[in-house]
Amino acid sequence: MPRTGRAVVAYGKEFEIREYPVPEPAPNTLLLRQELAGICGTDLHNWQNGFDKEILLGHENVGIVEAIGEGVKNDYVGKPIKEGDRLIFAPGTDYGGYGFQWNPDDAPHFRGGFADYMYLTYPNTCFMKTDISPEVAVLTEPFTVGVHAVMRGKIKFGDTVVVQGSGAIGLVTLACAKLSGAGKLIMVGGPAGRLELARRFGADVTIDIEEVTSAEERTELVKAETPRNAGADVVFECAGFLPATPEGLGYTRRSGTFVEVGHFVDMGSIDFNINQLLMRKNLRLEAIWGSSYEHFVRGLPLLEKSDLPFADMISHKLPLSQVEDGFKALDGGYRINGETAIKIAIQATE
Repeated sequence: MPRTGRAVVAYGKEFEIREYPVPEPAPNTLLLRQELAGICGTDLHNWQNGFDKEILLGHENVGIVEAIGEGVKNDYVGKPIKEGDRLIFAPGTDYGGYGFQWNPDDAPHFRGGFADYMYLTYPNTCFMKTDISPEVAVLTEPFTVGVHAVMRGKIKFGDTVVVQGSGAIGLVTLACAKLSGAGKLIMVGGPAGRLELARRFGADVTIDIEEVTSAEERTELVKAETPRNAGADVVFECAGFLPATPEGLGYTRRSGTFVEVGHFVDMGSIDFNINQLLMRKNLRLEAIWGSSYEHFVRGLPLLEKSDLPFADMISHKLPLSQVEDGFKALDGGYRINGETAIKIAIQATE
């Protein structure tokens, strides 16, 4: 009798669990048994807008090799793989992406991470074997965004760096900035539980937006922590909220660098003074779009050897049946049962 597995299907702002037949992997493909799948800010922002047709979500994944199609012997960097190995993979490929997949009832069904299985069917998928815990491995995809951002920010040893936003992307960007030689790290975000973890990740100064509610006051506090009150050398906007961009430009010193990281979903337009915030400051403005295979190859070894408390970013692990609870928590105060939600991961086992 054919096996079946569960997958979460989203439509509008609702979620439904459906059963689908589990495929036997064709040549040059892999079947993973899911361990964890992170809820990404991009998932959240798209869900806030409502999906106009059915979709499979989940693109931050770690799983165990369940079955291997003929011809698959090694991972992307050449390590041999076998059934039972733990793998992470890059969700984007030249042939399509895993997660954000329409038409869930069309085979192969397991194309999103909020499911019992993931079928790696696209040619040349970048998957890599790892021995780190699933709680750290599931962070690989967001970590590569931090790798990309910091590479583009071109941090120099001793730079004063500000990270706006203390969610997962902000925290991994903070970690990457620390690894890249930042001399002073300032985190602007909230709530307090996330800022406590930011300090464990190396933040020298944290500014809680729930306590300091004025952008002008936050700007003064940031500048007071920079040499000669001139502003930061590099600012990373990882919050994904429109007002954060002009505020972050105000943190940046003359001839500094501003890196836009947070807006992977179209949240609208902003109005700011180009002359005052860009031209007169002689700024270098960067904006990144996700990450590439290069960032996975560079980033995974750093996660594997780092002694930073990455696993503690996973504040909650929820079963498939509670996907909606995870989205609602991230949409309304970043708390579950009174506890701060930092990174929420979905696990297949109930």
